[in-house]
Parts: sequence; C-alpha cells; structure tokens
Amino acid sequence: MRNILLATAALTLIAAPAMAQSVSAPQWSGSLGYTQLDGDDGELGAITGRATAKLNRYFGVEGEASVGVKDQDITVGGLNGTLEHEYDAAAYGVAILPISPNLELFGRLGYGTTSIKADVAGFTAREDGESVNYGVGANYFIDGQNGLRADVTRRDFRSNGGEVDTYGLSFVRRF
Repeated sequence: MRNILLATAALTLIAAPAMAQSVSAPQWSGSLGYTQLDGDDGELGAITGRATAKLNRYFGVEGEASVGVKDQDITVGGLNGTLEHEYDAAAYGVAILPISPNLELFGRLGYGTTSIKADVAGFTAREDGESVNYGVGANYFIDGQNGLRADVTRRDFRSNGGEVDTYGLSFVRRF
C-alpha cells in the first residue's frame, strides 16, 4: 500500500512539469488542523497536516498525513475496549475554482491508506485499509498568506467496501 502511494507521488512529480509549463514555480501552502472521521465502527479524531503545490490557477497536487488524537470506546461481546486511529496518509490531485483573491473552492481525488487499532480485554487487532478518496472544500485567506480551510472527504475502502466520511478544519499558510 505504501508502494502505491510512492508510485502515485512519483508519477505526479513526473507529470507536473508538463502541466505547469506556463507557471514559473508552484505556489506552496501548508495546513495543520483537526479531522473528524465518521464511520460505521465509530467516530475518531486526528491531527492532519497537508502540503499543497498549486501548479497553476486551476490545478494542484496535495499530500496529507494524520495521527489519531481522539479514540472511541467500544463494547465487543460484553467486553469494553477502545478503537484508535493510528495514522493515515494520502496523495491527491486538486481542481481549484478561484472565486476571489481570498476565496477558492476545490475538489480533490486521491488514494490513501489508513491504520486503525482495536484493544479489547487485553487483545489487540490492527486493520490497515487502502481507499479511493474524494471530496470538496474551501480555502478562505484572511490576508495574503494566512487562512482557514474546511473540507469534507469520503474514503471508499477497497478491501471490505466500507466507507468513512471525514470533516476537517485547518489553519492554512501560503509560502
């Protein structure tokens, strides 16, 4: 699964110069915020960091990684336990619609991996899943460099057909 992410990132880097010929250099931004993960098995929370390269006015690429910070108490067969989000990572292609110098809407499509751990009565089980991810969001810049990002993304997991919806709110900084 990590090899697929690395291959996707490598292909993006190879294709990026052809797509960005009219742009002298990509516009970089980074974001850090909270992401709520809502799935059938529970609601988890994570801190998410992103790096985005805007290759031209309407297209960019994005990488993100999250680590879990909010767990879910669960009961399995009368035994109490905890469901934890360990980490996730994903790479996206991003379509951008500039509304004004301070507001842009975006849609994104990518591929990711997620690791979840369950601890019940001293027994631990881990589940790693790869997913096709798609979502929408908006960036609002308060000034030329600092802003807020809100996004909603669905993760469609390939192995078991499950889905997780994520809701994020982040601080964004343009470089």
